[in-house]
Amino acid sequence: MRIEKSYLIETCRGLWLLFFLVLSSLPLQAQDERPQPQPDGVEDILRFVPMASVYVLKGCGVESASSWRRLLVNNAASLVVGAAVTYSVKFSVSSERPDHSDDHGFPSGHSMVAFAGAHLLAKEYGHHSPWISVAGYATATAVSIERIRHDHHNWWQCAAGAAIGIGATEVGYWIGDKLTGERSRLSVVPTPNGIDVAYTF
Repeated sequence: MRIEKSYLIETCRGLWLLFFLVLSSLPLQAQDERPQPQPDGVEDILRFVPMASVYVLKGCGVESASSWRRLLVNNAASLVVGAAVTYSVKFSVSSERPDHSDDHGFPSGHSMVAFAGAHLLAKEYGHHSPWISVAGYATATAVSIERIRHDHHNWWQCAAGAAIGIGATEVGYWIGDKLTGERSRLSVVPTPNGIDVAYTF
């Protein structure tokens, strides 16, 4: 069987063209296959659950340690303090995220919000059951774990965010009580038979 010379030339040209296209696509393919920063997951919403739970319980008539006025003022003060500390540190300390997306990984803002909400829940409703506090802190911990799992933060970045969130809540309550002149409506009184928790209406 005779093969035309022109057919062989065209076939070789086609193979060389295909080879060139494959080689030229390799750098692009390697670039596309590099690990990309993962998008935020469930923790993006979960971080608000402990704080939202406080208002849901309050709205349902479950007695909290604070009046509506004290709760709103103290919570607002806590968030302002937490955000101010978190973002001033984020943009003054260079700390790269594990996914290399930027160098503003320290501290974790998600962990700050989650633990601020968990501490708020514990302060307002921990007297009803210790499991309420446990649930709040467990949810906040799950947020931090998800941030680490998605390579948005290291564990110590999340730990710093958690510490700031808890500390900001304590400072927020101190500032808020100075502004409103109110105090917790709960008082713990030691008695010969144990400890009594008194609630002031």
